[in-house]
Amino acid sequence: MDIATLIGLLGGFGIIIGAIATGGDIMLFVNVPSILIVVGGTCMVTLMQVSLKDFLGSFAIGMKAFFYKTDDPKQLIEEAVQLADIARKNGLLALEGQEIGNDFLKKGIGLCVDGHDPSLVQKLLNKDISLTIQRHEVGQMMFKNMAIMAPAMGMIGTLVGLVQMLANMSDPASIGPAMAVALLTTLYGAVIANAFAQPIADKLARASQLERTNKSLILETISGIQEGMNPRVLDQLLSTYLPANKRTQEDAG
Repeated sequence: MDIATLIGLLGGFGIIIGAIATGGDIMLFVNVPSILIVVGGTCMVTLMQVSLKDFLGSFAIGMKAFFYKTDDPKQLIEEAVQLADIARKNGLLALEGQEIGNDFLKKGIGLCVDGHDPSLVQKLLNKDISLTIQRHEVGQMMFKNMAIMAPAMGMIGTLVGLVQMLANMSDPASIGPAMAVALLTTLYGAVIANAFAQPIADKLARASQLERTNKSLILETISGIQEGMNPRVLDQLLSTYLPANKRTQEDAG
């Protein structure tokens, strides 16, 4: 689990709820019609922009913001160098049966062992990366759309509340409570957009970026192994994927 996402989500909502609680009765900020307009309206409008399958699937993708796990690039490089060393000494068939933790790397090594042409292997793996990124982008797009739609639905709810308030101007005592209820929809929209939807979209984008970087590293690994590249040279090549402060002194040089 990505603890930063959980802490950020709970902390953000906790601070908002805590500020409300210290200012008075928290139930003043609970209004069912406002919640229906903002939450229900945001979901329905977002559904119009994607298919039902993509809409439902996006929530599963959204869970990656909490549970995504990417392999350490440094460990991937170490594993890649070991595999390259085995292949260089004993041939590609010696890689068959080797224990490989990363599924994408395992798939690439399997293609190598099967004797496929390097250009075909690269094409297949690149296609895998592209389709994976496309699926991730659908989830990101939905949460970005929610971040856009939630404040808009909040404003619509506010306008509905103001119309109802203005229709009852003959009763001055009802103006204050009616105005408070009208403004709640704007509050709900802002909270959903800025404390939930947009942060989730940004975290998904970051997770996708890290996964893409790791898979690009693996592509270099597969290409190097098929070319019979010296493991030491491959190590130096793959180390360019690491920040300068995480490279070994020899690689940095």
